[in-house]
Amino acid sequence: MPELPRRVRIHYRRPPDRVTIFEQLLIRDEGWVKITFAQNLVRSEPVRIDEEVALEAGSDAVWFTFPGLWHDIGRFHRADGRFTGTYANLITPCVFEPGGEWETTDLFLDLWIPAGAPSSSVRLLDEEELAMAESEGRLSGTLAARARGEAAKLLKAARAGTWPPAVVDEWTRGRCLDAVREPVPRPGR
Repeated sequence: MPELPRRVRIHYRRPPDRVTIFEQLLIRDEGWVKITFAQNLVRSEPVRIDEEVALEAGSDAVWFTFPGLWHDIGRFHRADGRFTGTYANLITPCVFEPGGEWETTDLFLDLWIPAGAPSSSVRLLDEEELAMAESEGRLSGTLAARARGEAAKLLKAARAGTWPPAVVDEWTRGRCLDAVREPVPRPGR
């Protein structure tokens, strides 16, 4: 297994035909979760949720990708490093190609838990975007139903206090910055 951290390229498809490639550092690979770190993000406009800036140019984000699952999770920060909240994208399960090339497709729905709020305060975002994508034929009814089902499952788990998993709180921006400065040792060293 290659030394960590190392660069990965995430091909993020947005139906019908937009592809954005995000380059991030793979900080940790536990098999069941891959933790990546996106530093000093380039954004033309900030991401606003409830009129608050959640992510902006110069921000960092810690991403948690779960092989086989229909969502990923990000810890969002402002450019000054302040944690703003936990964001989840509903996506197709990520495909991990050799050489650090990853592929996934956005399913439009997102979840948001503001910093300092309990997981039970989770909000579902972009339902109208999903409905529009489905009605315009940009996303199949099958994938739209899968996104809604995944969202319902995550909302229920968040309200019960069992989601997001503990690893999301354990791998903070600070911990990722430390991992970038000192590579994570390989097993057996």
